[in-house]
Amino acid sequence: MPKVFGFAGFSGVGKTTLIEQLIPLITSRGVRTSVIKHAHHDFDIDRPGKDSYRHREAGAYEVLITADRRWVLMHELRDEAEPTLEEQLTRLSPCDLVIVEGFKRASIPKIEVYRAANGKPLLYPQDPNIIAVASDQAMDCKGLPVLPLNDPPAIAQFILARIVGKTHD
Repeated sequence: MPKVFGFAGFSGVGKTTLIEQLIPLITSRGVRTSVIKHAHHDFDIDRPGKDSYRHREAGAYEVLITADRRWVLMHELRDEAEPTLEEQLTRLSPCDLVIVEGFKRASIPKIEVYRAANGKPLLYPQDPNIIAVASDQAMDCKGLPVLPLNDPPAIAQFILARIVGKTHD
């Protein structure tokens, strides 16, 4: 089972940008990494007019598209409940680390991404699963490590040491 680590924070604080910067730093250390991103909106990676879109619109529950460089499986929930994070984890190929963006309420270790300029409250006081805060300013988080948001290598090292158990190659 892979290690699972999350990023929580309100929209617009830079979670996706941070994860995008962390992935190459972590994978360069030989850690096979996957990502689960929770979207709150009705999203679609497909486009009207494409064969796969037409198949889904016709009622298919799953459409798998494959090519020589990638494949994707789209599953329409129809009347099914949204799968839990745990259920989604079972669908991934084997890896060492799964980075989770979103799923704020999941019981997994997380870094809160925080920018005071966003005007939103901190999440860590209500979430015991937040083990550090990444911020663009110095702050006191009552004993939690505060990581410099603009220093992805420091955040990657924190994740490698605390979650993956890997410090040096």
